[in-house]
Amino acid sequence: MEEFKNTRNLVITALMAAIAIFLGWTHWGFIPWFGGVSLTIMYVPVVIAALIVGPVSGLIVGLIFGIFSMIQAGVAPTGPTDVWFTNPVLSVLPRLFIGPIAWLVGRTLKAWPALALPLAGAAGSLTNTILVLGMIGLLGYLPWAALGAIVIANGLPEMLFSAFITTAVVAAYWHIPLGNRKGANLKD
Repeated sequence: MEEFKNTRNLVITALMAAIAIFLGWTHWGFIPWFGGVSLTIMYVPVVIAALIVGPVSGLIVGLIFGIFSMIQAGVAPTGPTDVWFTNPVLSVLPRLFIGPIAWLVGRTLKAWPALALPLAGAAGSLTNTILVLGMIGLLGYLPWAALGAIVIANGLPEMLFSAFITTAVVAAYWHIPLGNRKGANLKD
């Protein structure tokens, strides 16, 4: 794998995987929300890994996200719908696509990093939302008509959060000027 031919990429992937494990283990990656569902923020390390290292890194961290989603659903559910996520088709499979899609958006728009980063973050979140809700509809857990409300109630806040955090972290890492500052300037 070309992505892991240098130590930096391996370390970044391991760090993002560790953050995903931490968010899953502590349940901080699943914020309880109304209606028995959770706002998910565990996809953010997936998006960051994909943008900094590449799509395979994002896929690996996405796999960890999915596994922890499945474990949390079985061991410590936070709402009545969590039992659905014990099915790996719902909890793991959709999460494998978050990193590669975010990477593709970021790569396509790389000439405009101030646009690429928030759109890649939003695309990663939107990938998670669409694929998970699509699986919920396909598996017959909820009627298709109910899924639109979930997109608005959960998907929009998650997408905005992802766009903001992804932009802040990756811009600081790459030293991309945003506003009148360049990346993370720790001297000021």
